[in-house]
Amino acid sequence: MTHLPSTLHLINGGTSVFIRTSDKALPQVLYWGATLPALSSESAADFSDSQYSAVVSGMADTPPLFSLIPQQSDGWLGTPGLVGSRNGLSQFSSFVTHTIDQTPSSMIAYAHDDEANIDLSIELEITDEGLLRTRAILTNAGEDGYNLDSLLLALPTPATETYVIDQSGHHLRERNTDIHEFTIGSHQREIRVARAHTVSSIHGTCQKATSWQRGLVHYIHVAWSGNTRTIAERDTQGYQGLMGGELLYPGEVSLAHGESYTTPWLFGTWGEGLDQAASRFHKFVRDRSAHPTTPRPVTLNAWEAVYFNQNLPHLLELVAEAAKVGAERFVLDDGWFSGRRDDTTSLGDWTVSEEVWPDGLAPLADAVHDAGMQFGLWFEPEMISPDSDVARAHPDWILSPRTHQPREARQQQVIDLTNPEAYEYVKSQILAVLDSTTIDYIKWDFNRDVYEAVSPRTGKPAYHERTLATYRLMDELTKIHSTLEIESCAGGGGRIDLGVLEHTVRIWGSDCTDPIERLQIEAGTSLLLPPELVGSHVASTVSHQTGRTLNLPLRASNAMFSHMGIEWDLPNADPTELEELAKWVTLHKQLRPLLHSGRVVHADHPDSGYWVHGVVAQDGADAVFALTRVRTSAQRPTPPLRLPGLVEDVTYALRELLPEGIGSAIGDGHGSVPWWERGLMLPGAVLTHAGIRFPDLNPMQTVLLRVQSAQ
Repeated sequence: MTHLPSTLHLINGGTSVFIRTSDKALPQVLYWGATLPALSSESAADFSDSQYSAVVSGMADTPPLFSLIPQQSDGWLGTPGLVGSRNGLSQFSSFVTHTIDQTPSSMIAYAHDDEANIDLSIELEITDEGLLRTRAILTNAGEDGYNLDSLLLALPTPATETYVIDQSGHHLRERNTDIHEFTIGSHQREIRVARAHTVSSIHGTCQKATSWQRGLVHYIHVAWSGNTRTIAERDTQGYQGLMGGELLYPGEVSLAHGESYTTPWLFGTWGEGLDQAASRFHKFVRDRSAHPTTPRPVTLNAWEAVYFNQNLPHLLELVAEAAKVGAERFVLDDGWFSGRRDDTTSLGDWTVSEEVWPDGLAPLADAVHDAGMQFGLWFEPEMISPDSDVARAHPDWILSPRTHQPREARQQQVIDLTNPEAYEYVKSQILAVLDSTTIDYIKWDFNRDVYEAVSPRTGKPAYHERTLATYRLMDELTKIHSTLEIESCAGGGGRIDLGVLEHTVRIWGSDCTDPIERLQIEAGTSLLLPPELVGSHVASTVSHQTGRTLNLPLRASNAMFSHMGIEWDLPNADPTELEELAKWVTLHKQLRPLLHSGRVVHADHPDSGYWVHGVVAQDGADAVFALTRVRTSAQRPTPPLRLPGLVEDVTYALRELLPEGIGSAIGDGHGSVPWWERGLMLPGAVLTHAGIRFPDLNPMQTVLLRVQSAQ
């Protein structure tokens, strides 16, 4: 037996992780959070001992352990980390750790379970940004098959965090962040249909008063684009923590001798306030090799401009107007391929419609490129219409049980990308289109939940394998077309995770382009992703989703903070609005280096009728804030606004920010404040702690503030 250290103290990026190890159990994380001082061996042993609970009546004779993969053999009475069986007999795991490799910020633990005859390795590291991430690899060492039902990793959270934080939502209103009491028991969030409109992308615990700027919070994210399961669990013995991993259906993962299953990465972050916790994710994402290095092009998507009414003359007009207002990418959405005149047919028949495009897509693509823009095209590679040539020729390519097909959604089914023939067909069709003309960008959509995803070829659930096949298809396309960029869209915001972001460079945040709705959608998204990866578009005056009439400064200022785009029938828009839109696009381009690199902040303003958010440069020398009145409220005028994220001992010049040539909507009379036209010069400490009074705004009115160091 290799000698194991009794404790590990990993430190990186302002985060400490303290781990207890033993050859009789799996490692247990005892603490993760703010950096602890270096501990002597004696102090480390005392810290470890201090975390054993007392043994009281009704308990086992030794204290329970909450390991990285909790087990009943450790006395853990909650959700087991590992559930599996061999030859129809359930296996209760009891791992023995035999080797640990470590660095100052990481460890890999190797263990074996004699009872089930399986090997396990667990990786855990603290990234340079202070994120914790962990994953496990399970290998069948036995001669017969091992059926894996569940493999979840677990992290403890502080007992002071007596509330659960997670997200809920639906199509057109994704990622509403909720905080609710953490009662004894399990609080679970599961994705069972491969999309996450209704389910949380983060799951954690927090203190009662947690907000953007205050309150201790820990939350996790499963970096996977299929089914997931996360749990916040609190027991009667004084333990609480978070668990997460892939949700597997029975029979989905069966390991032959020597075969392995690797969990998705489970990420964990913490912070004093949600902004600090989210900033660790933002830094990590930006530091990845896959993160785009070029400025994010202002993107016009033609969907809300034309829907399925695609015709070259009108689209050429749209191209011309898009170029005039400063768009840098033009995307042709659904409706360009054979038979596709509405959303009822033809998914899977990925050939250019000769009816709509007798000369192919080249005339449009050439016009887009001649106007100095990139050309993008919509695909939905994972779906198939029952009313399509490919479905009629290959009904066996539809994911379905043996006796029936799943119920349709949006008049479509799911193609079995785990079938090599179906996979090669889809790949070859997409490549043929990409090879036919210069296409710089794919909007990759995924418009329905995945029900009863059984592969007719194997008879097994295919959620896991189809997710891997999707990743592989994306990678093969971008390998062949090395400059191609892919956007992840799933009926809007149904697939937003760090797994798909290893293969894409943009997320479509939601199909809802109403900026009032987008405030909370994008705030919830910001708990995981920085703004430059989240598409947000300036749509028409009357929202196509909510019917609200919305002024252009509100629409443009909201989109400006993200990966800005346009989704509007520009040839039929008011010419004066187009002139103003061009000025907003110009302002976005001027601010883009700051907006797409700085720290995202949200103000804890006491008046819920206001929404205040901004971006502060990493060095604190520059910032932009948006103040939006979303509705009337009990107080008018509102209390002073405190601006977060500034450097206290820096003096700042503060003024209203407007596109060049656009006058302020705030006059010097009723509803204004004395400083508005001349600006302010104040230390960061005053702006952060005392705050400032600002003009009274009408509902659905936004103003921007530029805050710059005067030193």
